[in-house]
Amino acid sequence: MLTPLFISAIFLLAGFVQGMTGFGSALIAIPLLSLIIDIKSAVPLCILNSLVITTYLSLKMRKHLDTKKILPLCIAAVPGILVGSTILKQVSSTLIQRVLGVFLVIYSFHSLFSNPKPRSLHSAWSYLAGFLSGAIGAAFSAGGPPTIIYTTLNDWDKDTIKATLNGFFLFNSYLIAIVHAVTRLTTVEIFTNFMISAPFVLLGTVLGTICYGKIPRKLYLQITFAFLTAMGIIMMIG
Repeated sequence: MLTPLFISAIFLLAGFVQGMTGFGSALIAIPLLSLIIDIKSAVPLCILNSLVITTYLSLKMRKHLDTKKILPLCIAAVPGILVGSTILKQVSSTLIQRVLGVFLVIYSFHSLFSNPKPRSLHSAWSYLAGFLSGAIGAAFSAGGPPTIIYTTLNDWDKDTIKATLNGFFLFNSYLIAIVHAVTRLTTVEIFTNFMISAPFVLLGTVLGTICYGKIPRKLYLQITFAFLTAMGIIMMIG
């Protein structure tokens, strides 16, 4: 009887994190959910709740959504998903995950302490970021970092960064949710837990958004890099 309560509390926290940073709900939810439910149930449940988060944030930040920035990421993610499902799965996913984890920690520490100047990146980099996000996400469900790095390297304000991330994650979440439904990975029990936890993840997202509105761009990026560091450490230790 306590399981739905614990699940709701986890998604309240996960929603708060993504509401504040624009990403990271899975980083919080998956490890905690795996302590109380099977990972095969945790992943589809996390995807369903990410629909609530990304839909709310995309609507909230619709003035900052730019299809010219988001569309290349989405287009490139589709073949990336296909590649990740075939080629990358033939390589040791643990090795790739740990290498990516080391890269994230090094990159995040460099960004935190060297304070690199933002720049205007060529649009070709968005296709590379989208492709890598799709490929890495399909290989072991950790495709966010390439897109996060791409958006934070640009000379965009924090609203554009957050809106672009959530527009892209919205596309990915709906695509994956459809795949889960078609392949019947999303069961009645998972959907029931989703209906119970959805109001809590929405509340967490709203509270996180309120906190986000009170922080400047520099602090926002520092928080983002701190979460990327945490994500990298989790990948390194498996």
